[in-house]
Amino acid sequence: MKTLSYVTLFILMLLLNLSCSFLQYENESFRFTVIADSRAYTGAKYDTPEYFRGVLEALKKVGAGKFMITPGDMDPPDQVRWSLDKYLGKNFIWYPVLGNHEEETKSDMGYIREYNNHGNKLPYIVNKGPKGSEETMYSLDYGNSHFIILNEYYDGISDDGTDGDINDAVYKWLKDDLDKTDKTNIFVFGHEPAFVQPDQYSGRLRHVGNSLDKYRKNRDRFWNLLEDKNVIAYFCGHTHNYSDILINNVWQIDAAHSRGKDDLGSPSTFLTVDVNYDKVTVTVYRDTHDGTYDYKDIVKTYRIK
Repeated sequence: MKTLSYVTLFILMLLLNLSCSFLQYENESFRFTVIADSRAYTGAKYDTPEYFRGVLEALKKVGAGKFMITPGDMDPPDQVRWSLDKYLGKNFIWYPVLGNHEEETKSDMGYIREYNNHGNKLPYIVNKGPKGSEETMYSLDYGNSHFIILNEYYDGISDDGTDGDINDAVYKWLKDDLDKTDKTNIFVFGHEPAFVQPDQYSGRLRHVGNSLDKYRKNRDRFWNLLEDKNVIAYFCGHTHNYSDILINNVWQIDAAHSRGKDDLGSPSTFLTVDVNYDKVTVTVYRDTHDGTYDYKDIVKTYRIK
């Protein structure tokens, strides 16, 4: 009987280990979404498919994944949340990244601080920013991946004190955070591109010289750090133009805009990112404003790891 008990115990332990391995696999195979620059065309006032609503309806059809990250310029952020609640559900997880239009708008800053700190109690956060940026700069872990949300307007004292830069205070916190993580996949999010690129469809070029390239020494130090720490990709917005470029083994992916027909200079866009262990695939969905807002006009899938 004792032998049987030991055998039974061994089998139970084996099943438990297999179960844990399965759960780990499930947690390391997931999708997240990136949508940028929806500014001014969200919420009840623009609740038609031609604007941000159309992005969310198309996204829902392909699968929004575990959460969404918006790399800035979602002013007003409460209206983005209104649209998300209606089309993706009130429990859908959203991480807003500070953009220049939020930084310059008092009501936006108040909402984002409250949203990130108390309002929704955002999950998976493992590290908050330094004093003065606790609600607007942080990192989170999901599965085998690490996500860093930068506030490029933090000046070491206030979370809205500069014009977009990876200054000493932001750099130090970022380096410390990267030093601590042991995750397989690392993604960094900020509003402004480090290397401004034209839209890959229309060729439009915006914000050259007034993005992170305004402070080139800091920009280059930042990019070298990303490369040294094996960051897969830096996701940004700001330009309203979509681009992806591999620079010194780190991808910069500009997620364009999600304003629908408001901006005809480049197609309205959303991205899905699929993580499967150490394999990472990005799919880009764009709509060329042809009157049918299905986001099937331009679809591009590529691996970034």
